[in-house]
Amino acid sequence: MGKRKSLFLSMIFLGAGVAAAQTPTADQTQPPPSSSAAEAPVTTVSQAIDHITAREHDEIAVIRHYTPIIETYIQEMKPDKDMGAIPERDHYFLGQADLSKGVVDNSMLASKKGKLDELNPIAHLEGYFTSSYVPEGFLQMVYIDMNGLDREHYQFDYVRREFLGDVRCVVFDVTPLPKSGKGRFKGRIWAEDQNYAIVRFNGVYTPVAQINGLNLHFDSWRLNLGPGLWLPAFIFSQESDLHDFLGNHVHFKSQTRLWGYDLKSANHQEEFSELTIESPNVVQDQASGQQQDRSPIEAEREWQHQAETNVVDRLQRNGLLAPPGEVDKVLETVINNLEVTNNIDIEPEVHCRVLLTGTLESFSIGHTIVLSRGLLDVLPDEASLATMLAQELANIIVTKPSTDQWGFNDTTNVSTVEALSHFSFRDSPNQLQVASQKAVELLKNSPYKDKLGSAGLFLKELDAESKSLRALINPHLGNRVFEYNALISSAPALEPDKLDQIAALPIGARVKLDPWSDRVELLHAKPVPLLSAREKMPFEVTPFMPYLTRYQPPGGSSADPTKADLAKQQQEQQEQQPR
Repeated sequence: MGKRKSLFLSMIFLGAGVAAAQTPTADQTQPPPSSSAAEAPVTTVSQAIDHITAREHDEIAVIRHYTPIIETYIQEMKPDKDMGAIPERDHYFLGQADLSKGVVDNSMLASKKGKLDELNPIAHLEGYFTSSYVPEGFLQMVYIDMNGLDREHYQFDYVRREFLGDVRCVVFDVTPLPKSGKGRFKGRIWAEDQNYAIVRFNGVYTPVAQINGLNLHFDSWRLNLGPGLWLPAFIFSQESDLHDFLGNHVHFKSQTRLWGYDLKSANHQEEFSELTIESPNVVQDQASGQQQDRSPIEAEREWQHQAETNVVDRLQRNGLLAPPGEVDKVLETVINNLEVTNNIDIEPEVHCRVLLTGTLESFSIGHTIVLSRGLLDVLPDEASLATMLAQELANIIVTKPSTDQWGFNDTTNVSTVEALSHFSFRDSPNQLQVASQKAVELLKNSPYKDKLGSAGLFLKELDAESKSLRALINPHLGNRVFEYNALISSAPALEPDKLDQIAALPIGARVKLDPWSDRVELLHAKPVPLLSAREKMPFEVTPFMPYLTRYQPPGGSSADPTKADLAKQQQEQQEQQPR
């Protein structure tokens, strides 16, 4: 067996967790903040309003320097007598925002490219009886008011102080003044009480109903991703009882996520400047005194590895692949379990990475297995995870998909917007079938062999939802979840009313994503007892409730910068961020 392997169960996918609040990375946590502001103390409500409006003006200027990736997933709901409401159909959008040009969402999905006419999340573009969701309408929800939040256009009513996680906030209800114009925000805002940056706003743009579409209620969150830097991260939108101007019922839920704010670091632009210059007498070329000629087989393997590296590096640079981290190690533990119990030792070693998109898909490139964040989110247990990984491990063992075309570096040198249309790692139906047979063999010899009923239950639930969740299960880079008939047929019957049968989890139940670094971590949430079957919500959209913390650099102070510091940061971000 060589230099590895010992059997080690990761145990992190046991049981059915419920999605917890999403937080920044671990080095950003800190104790509850002080009530003192960075400038003169705020002692009156009027002073707080002045600070909030001035800071929001600065925040808008900072936000417009970024080009984050934005993903919106929408589920249209229908009434159900037992579950209350269930998904009827869904829609998926992925693009790169160009906030310097206003509300511009450059679609990464070729079929969704188009020009926005009206900033409504729903616009009737394809006929009198067809509704089309407009992704820019959801992107607009990163702003409270693009024309300015001020006393001339709004009435501010103080509500209370409130903690959002570790961050103490002042809470205000804001209402547009008469004749203040259309597109104004009506709702509630939360501003952290040190420098009065708005961290959450919940409400709707007015007027609520318009002739050419609808303004939708939303809950928008910002995270503290740098010193004094609060950037949009999550938006939840929902309507339960609206009708459009044609009388069509509107009942939907959506999640919008933003990430990829710091692609500069993903592009390794700082790595060279951080190198230590060493003496020429210390640094020497590698030499062993023996010839290092490579055989044709070794050359072929090296070429395939070079192609694999080119692809993985480009996907990470483009903000589609998370940097290596703790989740990869968990996945590789499961891979190790499969290899050990099947007496397999693959060289070079198999590694795992996480695709940051929310669709359910997986693929392998060389000896790297990639599972999407969306797929990891909804898997109920470790046996189901092992089933997903076994398919791709078998693909590496028996079908060995070619990576030849990616060995030339220019073939992977594409922009973020072009990536999904340029790359494809989908296997042919024959490859999938051959790999699935090998995967079943691997699973039957694995430590998960007695727990495959839960994996079959997951596949059965996915099959039951396949007609209503076409966008969720539609892969854009890799393979859709393979439906193992043998596992499905041997799985228990689906019992939606049974509280202890968890076939699949809600979206966002496993993985949290840092919007700045693109790193992913597993949620460490305690299991929550279900009160009714309606709380099971397999594959469903739920609201965001992140646990806010203030940014704290390693070994440094978490103090928010002054207004001058923020202005300096605006200039630096404008110079450094990629276009």
